[in-house]
Amino acid sequence: MTPEPATICLGCWQNLHMPIPLRGPLSAPFRLFGIRPSRMNPNTCTICEMAFSRVMKARAVTIDATIMFADLRGYTALTQTLAQAELTSLLDAFYDDCAAAIWRYDGLLNKTIGDAVFAIFNFPVKQADHAVQALLAARDIQDRFAGRREELARAIGADGHELGIGIGVDTGETNFGEFGQTHRDLTAVGTVVNRAARAQAAAGPGEIMVTQAVKDRTGDMVGSTGREHTLKGFQQPVTLFVA
Repeated sequence: MTPEPATICLGCWQNLHMPIPLRGPLSAPFRLFGIRPSRMNPNTCTICEMAFSRVMKARAVTIDATIMFADLRGYTALTQTLAQAELTSLLDAFYDDCAAAIWRYDGLLNKTIGDAVFAIFNFPVKQADHAVQALLAARDIQDRFAGRREELARAIGADGHELGIGIGVDTGETNFGEFGQTHRDLTAVGTVVNRAARAQAAAGPGEIMVTQAVKDRTGDMVGSTGREHTLKGFQQPVTLFVA
């Protein structure tokens, strides 16, 4: 179940104590100035996207955040056999399920990267339990997609193909802000981002792989048995848990 969209920007209200209307008649004057719901989270606004350069007066800051990557398994193989219309339907379903779950738990859908999505929790909406919220969103994604996987496979002619989502989650301090000169990009970078991406690569279809840091913050939500993985770009093995 998806909650009703917010009527004011949650980020501006929480961080600046400004009631910026997102919907309804009161939002019309704001839209004249380009202030509208963000495409990364419709419960926040475009002011939140410009917070670094116009509010914080900084290009980047270090924040405590939880990073989630979700990847659609089986998509590359299907590109060899399915028509473009069927591939588009599959990606639409994947993106819709990810977006609904991420926004339900106040995350920022920062990027869609081909057949993967990249989400950030704890900005601009601050959450004391952002690792918990990210894990709940990850489980919601899996539940939503699992609920329509068979019907979707039949509709696009992918019966017999492996369809599923692999998810990786890590949490900790990360560098977040606007990067680049000619083309500026609002995103997060750093070890936590890289580790979450590698954890996602290690996850099988339908699996959520989380790091020790996520387990420490989410308690009984994650099982006690972890396994060491050799992740690309990391010199030492990283312990991952199936959540």
